[in-house]
Amino acid sequence: MGDSLERLGSEAESGLESSMKEELCMEIDPPFKENVATAEDWRKALNKVVPAVVVLRTTACRAFDTEAAGASYATGFVVDKRRGIILTNRHVVKPGPVVAEAMFVNREEIPVHPIYRDPVHDFGFFRYDPDAIQFLSYEEIPLAPEAACVGLEIRVVGNDSGEKVSILAGTLARLDRDAPHYKKDGYNDFNTFYMQAASGTKGGSSGSPVIDWQGRAVALNAGSKSSSASAFFLPLERVVRALKFLQDGWDSFGNKWLAVTIPRGTLQVTFLHKGFDETRRLGLQSETEQMVRHASPAGETGMLVVDSVVPGGPAHKHLEPGDVLVRLNGEVITQFLKLETVLDDSVDQEIDLLIERGGTSLTVKLLVQDLHSITPNYFLEVSGAVIHPLSYQQARNFRFTCGLVYVTEPGYMLSRAGVPRHAIIKKFAGEEISQLDDFILVLSKLSRGARVPLEYISYMDRHRSKSVLVTVDCHEWYAPPQIYTREDSPGLWTAKAALPPGSLLLSSVNGGTNDLAFETAESTTNEVGIIEHVNQGNNKEWADGCTSMETNYGHATEEPHFQEELSVKTKKRRVEEDSSANGIIISDCSIHKLGEEKSKEERSLENTGFSEDLGTSAANASVAEQVIEPTLVMFEVHVPPSCMLDGVHSQHFFGTGVIVYHSQSMGLVAVDRNTVAISVSDVMLSFAAFPVEIPGEVVFLHPVHNYALVAYDPSALGVAGASVVRAAELLPEPTLRRGDSVYLVGLSRSMQATSRKSIVTNPCAALNIGSADCPRYRATNMEVIELDTDFGSTFSGVLTDEHGRVQAIWGSFSTQVCINVLNHCCVR
Repeated sequence: MGDSLERLGSEAESGLESSMKEELCMEIDPPFKENVATAEDWRKALNKVVPAVVVLRTTACRAFDTEAAGASYATGFVVDKRRGIILTNRHVVKPGPVVAEAMFVNREEIPVHPIYRDPVHDFGFFRYDPDAIQFLSYEEIPLAPEAACVGLEIRVVGNDSGEKVSILAGTLARLDRDAPHYKKDGYNDFNTFYMQAASGTKGGSSGSPVIDWQGRAVALNAGSKSSSASAFFLPLERVVRALKFLQDGWDSFGNKWLAVTIPRGTLQVTFLHKGFDETRRLGLQSETEQMVRHASPAGETGMLVVDSVVPGGPAHKHLEPGDVLVRLNGEVITQFLKLETVLDDSVDQEIDLLIERGGTSLTVKLLVQDLHSITPNYFLEVSGAVIHPLSYQQARNFRFTCGLVYVTEPGYMLSRAGVPRHAIIKKFAGEEISQLDDFILVLSKLSRGARVPLEYISYMDRHRSKSVLVTVDCHEWYAPPQIYTREDSPGLWTAKAALPPGSLLLSSVNGGTNDLAFETAESTTNEVGIIEHVNQGNNKEWADGCTSMETNYGHATEEPHFQEELSVKTKKRRVEEDSSANGIIISDCSIHKLGEEKSKEERSLENTGFSEDLGTSAANASVAEQVIEPTLVMFEVHVPPSCMLDGVHSQHFFGTGVIVYHSQSMGLVAVDRNTVAISVSDVMLSFAAFPVEIPGEVVFLHPVHNYALVAYDPSALGVAGASVVRAAELLPEPTLRRGDSVYLVGLSRSMQATSRKSIVTNPCAALNIGSADCPRYRATNMEVIELDTDFGSTFSGVLTDEHGRVQAIWGSFSTQVCINVLNHCCVR
């Protein structure tokens, strides 16, 4: 099924081991007419089947449950022409919001809407308007699960490898294969047999009909193994049952689509079919085996054994892995179909199980739970994050209790704090979180810009809780928190506000720094020349920073990337003197070549330990270092994914800036544009002079030169902080000449000041940065300064004279370096 199908099998993004990859495709082989089906029989069958097979193009608008957001293609086929029902796989229909269209063989395209996806098994249904098909004559494909048998020649008809119509042949080899295991943190089918044939299907064939020579569907193509030609087909018995419920519902509602409830029961237990040789090793008594063989159909080879039990489920502390199921409600059960039939017919009722555990017979009475009650149909979206109750599918994968607060997609706010996908939130702002309503209640009490602790656990390290500091969005990069709920009758998801009116988060305004930066800039123009730059960039940058953006989570994975950009720098440090800004020297420096795949975060993380490596300490610090240190600021910049504009190549940046203006009402910091690349950013400032971190606001980005100005609120420093933080003394004249001595002073990531004396080797080197593949900002019309020695490619700061007066900024430039993926050689 293309991309999303490949999530079950050959998906490149999933990173599964090749042995675990199971791609979905289609296969074909002559169905058999008592083993003598002729070519003419197959031709007639295919002529009838092909018009009813459709190509499905789906876009998952949001990550949800087991599926990521993205675009994919797959296959489906018409099983009810009058009502307009298309059968395909669950991982094609998807459990979350999806936009889909079907294309028939004559290229007619129609929108389709999901009406059902099974919580466990890999099948689902789309609906469409039959009257929308105007030019094609087609018939529905009948379902005949009883026709499947070993040796049956079959054809798989579908969109194999994106070829629209592909016909693959095969012969059913097994009817009792274990359900394929696709991912440890994604969708997997269980508690059912699968069929197997060597048909060599690939991505795009998910949902293809597996037909016999009479044109009947005997199975549904679901997955394949990339390391061999094996393909896996889902039996159709439970599909037929679900289709009957949908058809009866459509008829009873007066030929209209309304929500239909299909009863599904569960014990939250995974069973496996084990042969009698294995059950004997588990302690099955010989008398029990003899009784089961006698009561079972001829040819029965094993029994159902408990493989896993979900914590908190009906069977928790009653059943254990290794228990052998003997009877269910007094009847010998050795097949999944009988087991599921009893469970589906006994929702909210008690059933009796006779099991053997280590050779001892036990009778257990359990309450059958409604499977739909532990399958979420709603989610919370906040700052791009998708959060919902933990589903049965993922609870089974992770061995957690159903209903916990589960992060499907961390979005901007949570990923900025380091919360990963698949995290389970346990505490938020100091309060216990056991369900989604608890999280929403805490969120409603927080104001914009609040920084609160969050505690979570991960299935990969389930016994260790991790704590992070979450910053509630200061800006309105995203819409207010909303709850999306699935409506099965129209096949759509409806949105409503998650927070009650008057909530602090809704009523609070942006942190106040914005208003401060601009109002103060207008009122203090005469205080310092640099303010003119603030005013010039005021309207444009403010508009850029506050324009509302739509969030797009969709991503197509069909196009390969033939080259990758990496973050590198030239060996020589270069510094620019720019005296055009009312006498302010904004020096720009060494050329950092930042690519699309690597952020400045990686570059800056190497800074940790500068003071140790260079042996610099307070005792032997230069005068220039001691003077300039209180004016240095460490930047941490986050760009929301919804605001990746103007060719910005990363979401996370680090860098060092220098305070150029500081008063009681406003402070301004100058920094290079490779640290603050775009105004729609969340900027956090850490001051070398005082241990505090406060937000900043981008107030000016020079359109062609490599510097930006960021404003901050001095009152946020407190009385003690404001008294020690100060602005640097700027020295625009005299300009630097060849042979002049300068001091290179900056901060490491550990906030340690470091300095080195250097000699200017070229005061007016021409800067020439080539265009990037993706159009984006690049510094132009500039001259830079070259030094004889520097601190290497991971250092940034300022150039000063021996008295600590700033003569230039030692920043970084953004350019692109491509890498040849064949030999990994850098090509500049």
